[in-house]
Parts: sequence; C-alpha cells; structure tokens
Amino acid sequence: MQDFATADLIDIAPETPSCEVQFNTYGLRKKFSGKIRTIRCFRDNGLVKKTLNSASTGEVLVVDGGGSLASALIGDQIAEAGRKNGWAGAVVFGVIRDSSTINRMDFGIKALGTNPKKSAKDGQGQMGITLSFGNIEFKEGDFIYCDEDGILVSPVEIN
Repeated sequence: MQDFATADLIDIAPETPSCEVQFNTYGLRKKFSGKIRTIRCFRDNGLVKKTLNSASTGEVLVVDGGGSLASALIGDQIAEAGRKNGWAGAVVFGVIRDSSTINRMDFGIKALGTNPKKSAKDGQGQMGITLSFGNIEFKEGDFIYCDEDGILVSPVEIN
C-alpha cells in the first residue's frame, strides 16, 4: 500500500504511535510501508548489508544504530541491493552516505542525516528484536508507514 498519508492514517486510527524523532527523507520513494524487520547495530553495517541483500516481499528494515552520527549504516550499494531485492525501504536511527545517488533511486530511507565515513563490516549486532526510539516500539511483523510527515507503527494494517 503506497497510496497513503500518515496524517490521514492517524486520523483513522488516532491511538497509533508516531515516532518523535525528526528524520530526513532520502530516495525517490518518499512514502513507503510494509511489515517491519529489525536490526540493532552500532557503527557496524554487516547485518544491514546481509539483510538488504536477501529477498523481501516489500518489508521495511528498521535499524537502531544508537543515533550515532559517526559512520554510515547504508550507502548506495546497500540501498540498491535492497531495492533490487524487493524491500520497500529502511528507517535508520543513524546516518547514511551516498545520499545524492540514493536520492535518484526508487527506494525509501528515513535517517538522521549523512556522513561519508564507512562503518565496520564485522556483522556485530542483533536481529529480530524489538527496538525503541522516538518514544515508539518497532516490533518485527508490525506495520510501519513512512512519508514526509513522519513514521507510524501499528500491530495491524491501517486502511
């Protein structure tokens, strides 16, 4: 479902939690939604790369990078892999790189900002866990809706 506005969805379901972090929007896909998959990692994007290089049915990867601005967790090659493999997009509580290239891709990313520095690639972190930032919980299998106005998360699909 890509024809939505988070403002309209929250009017339909006013108890839906909205993320209080002010993210920047990257990529041509300004709005994206899907079931959540999660990763927690800190300055190491090995699990992010592995995950976005796997097939998806339109899921959204939520990455808790601890809010670090020190090194990017997604760059153009990883974003392109996600796009090719059917991912709807990613939410990164951290930073990305190669933003000008990503901004020409049919892929959606919400991130705190950018930093050209690469992260480690050791695969350190956790997958499939509940994440919490912006006064909201991101649970695997819940539905996430992202657009220019923000991010909503719901245990059920909002129509």
